[in-house]
Formats: sequence, C-alpha cells, structure tokens
Amino acid sequence: MNGRPFNVLFLCTGNSARSIMAEAILNREGVGKFQAYSAGSHPAGEVDPRAITLLEKLNHTTSRFRSKSWDEFAKPDAPKMDFVFTVCDSAAKEVCPVWPGQPMSAHWGVPDPKEHRGSEAEIAAAFGDTYRMLMSRITIFVNLPIASLDRLSLQTRLDEIANTD
Repeated sequence: MNGRPFNVLFLCTGNSARSIMAEAILNREGVGKFQAYSAGSHPAGEVDPRAITLLEKLNHTTSRFRSKSWDEFAKPDAPKMDFVFTVCDSAAKEVCPVWPGQPMSAHWGVPDPKEHRGSEAEIAAAFGDTYRMLMSRITIFVNLPIASLDRLSLQTRLDEIANTD
C-alpha cells in the first residue's frame, strides 16, 4: 500500500449526484484504506440538493462537496489515482483523460436519480435506490483482499462488482 491509502476517483458526466454519493460512501466506509474523489466530464456546477439532503440524512459530512471537472485530476500535481470508476453510462462512453500510473478501472453504471420522474417521494426513493446500489458495490470493494490479488484477478473482481445490486 506504500504507506498511503489507495486513491479512488468516481466519474460521472455532471458530478452532481452519483459520483458525489460514491465519494461520500467510500470516504466513510474505507477510511484509512481509501481516499475517494469525484469529478465529471461536464460538471453541472453544483451538487444536486437532493443528493446533499440524502447524504446529510445518512450522517455524511457534505460541506466540502462541489461539482468539478475531471481535468483537476489529470494535472501533474493531482493525487495519483489507483482506481477510477465511472458510475454513469455517459461518462463510460466518453474518452477519459490519460491517468498517470495506469490505475485500475471499471464501469459501475447506476441509474441517474435526477432523471426519475414522479412525486417528490418517488424521486427521493430513486436517490435512495442509487445510494443503496453504490453502498453495496463499495462495501464489496473495500472488503476485497486488494494486496493479495494480482492485477488480472483484481480487474475481474472489479468488473464483477458492477453486476451487484
């Protein structure tokens, strides 16, 4: 582990809900072992207030979250990423920057709760479902014996996690 936590970047197009939730979950569930970040290819400029409300309701600290470009993490002085996960279909299809150090990557697409239509209660439920899916995948990820897996085995496990719900 080189004396530092593994750096993980969650990518989405807008960096306003799913990737922010994933960052919050991993920073709490993987404390000491992982440091999570999030970014978007076309950042929305603000974090969705419904995502913030849900995260606060679940006792996550939200004061430092902001919608930001993935360009911040492609700069020479940015943290070196060990893992990069896309959490939405749009970002998975885009050409990503070249990440220094060739981090492990996987696509963990989850539905965009912002696209859900219905009552406020139904939309809140969609945000909750997205959070639950991310929590499930991240819980599996933080419990992988990363240090004892070779690169091919680890990549296979990361891809398998995408089918967990």
